[in-house]
Amino acid sequence: MDTLITTLRWIHILAGTLALGLAPLAMLSVKGGRAHRRWGKIYFWSMAVVAATAVVMALWRPQIFLALLAVFSFYMAFTGYRTLSRKRPAQGQGPTALDCAAALVTFVVSASMVVLGLIQPGAAGQRLGIVPVVFGVLGMVLAGLDIGKFVRPPADRNAWWFAHMGGMLGSYIATVSAFSVVNFTFLPTAVRWLWPTVIGAPLIAVWITYYRIRFRRVPTAGIETAPVN
Repeated sequence: MDTLITTLRWIHILAGTLALGLAPLAMLSVKGGRAHRRWGKIYFWSMAVVAATAVVMALWRPQIFLALLAVFSFYMAFTGYRTLSRKRPAQGQGPTALDCAAALVTFVVSASMVVLGLIQPGAAGQRLGIVPVVFGVLGMVLAGLDIGKFVRPPADRNAWWFAHMGGMLGSYIATVSAFSVVNFTFLPTAVRWLWPTVIGAPLIAVWITYYRIRFRRVPTAGIETAPVN
């Protein structure tokens, strides 16, 4: 079993390194272009491997927080990728049972992180401090918003664009956070976990706002120039 866990750890590291390096290529390439789609797909599947191996290793140790966090982190990549198949809810491109199940599972997982952060079991829980609460609340908000959109699709025809950006960029923050936790050991534990979110979340909001303004000025821009899927 130790050999299996060691193998999974190396697969996890390689997939995480790949995701960390490929995401900027997708960000900087022309949106909807061949390179953007190619790098984006590889990034998504790299994140899937990262999440799957993280859950197995975290349950084996066991480190429940890391298992819950892996589910939450992958959900952002999952919903960012899946939203490309839900561009036109009015035309039947609505959420599937898989989308709904993923959102519900993520909401429950995120709520579990909040509880874990509040009770802080053991020395490891105390070292993490508010980290599980922050990620748990964030996960509940994001999953809850998605469930709301499933029930009542947004009227904005470019909503899928913003959801795609938010999900994929949010998952990249999780990747940077993992890199920070492992390598920036000179920082306090909570800072290592949270600085990418503190810096990255406002940047994502600014970037999405930029496109909202751009699409309002050129109403067809989000439709005609972004055949992402």
